Amino acid sequence: MLKLMNAQGDLKTYIPRAENVLDQAYRRVVKKEEVPAKDKIFSIFEEHTDIIVKGFRDVVFGHKVRLTTGQSCLMLQLEILDGNPKDSTLVEDILKDHTDVFGSAPEQAAFDGCFASHANRDLLKEAGVKELTFSKNLSMSLDSLVSSARIHKKLLRFRAGVEGCISFLKRVFSFNRVLDRSKESFKAALHLGAVAYNITLLARYNLAREAT
Repeated sequence: MLKLMNAQGDLKTYIPRAENVLDQAYRRVVKKEEVPAKDKIFSIFEEHTDIIVKGFRDVVFGHKVRLTTGQSCLMLQLEILDGNPKDSTLVEDILKDHTDVFGSAPEQAAFDGCFASHANRDLLKEAGVKELTFSKNLSMSLDSLVSSARIHKKLLRFRAGVEGCISFLKRVFSFNRVLDRSKESFKAALHLGAVAYNITLLARYNLAREAT
């Protein structure tokens, strides 16, 4: 009886999802429609998964994650985003979240190149960010971003170092592949991973300080 009830629950879950897959395939292939992403399902087992297109690189499935870190390498912000929003549209929220937590904008900031835009530069500067750079600055002059080429190189080195933090999260705290099925458990797994990452760094700092 219990097996039948479990099977019934699975059927109630997967039959509507399979119907959704058939419907979107029919609309796209037979009716030649441009099916909006909101009407698509990319996995019947993880209905919440999104399709992530990263420029000319391979298409991947999962969720885009927004991370913010500082000089300490501790994770200051982590947000699991819905869909595949352009990175350049996220800067205003990043700035707001930082200001809400710390009371002011950061004095220095380094972003990946895909966040770059004149509008984002102006937004950050007006908020009080004194030194700012993107890994690709488009047509913006250094003078409009930083006070010197030395600061620019310093921020670029910091941005490159953040890749090591991301790699650590992927390798040690399973950010590279999350097997939790529901959206809520997916988010919980990443948030717990970020907490464990921060605790690990703090423990290392304390051990290093005691050793000296």
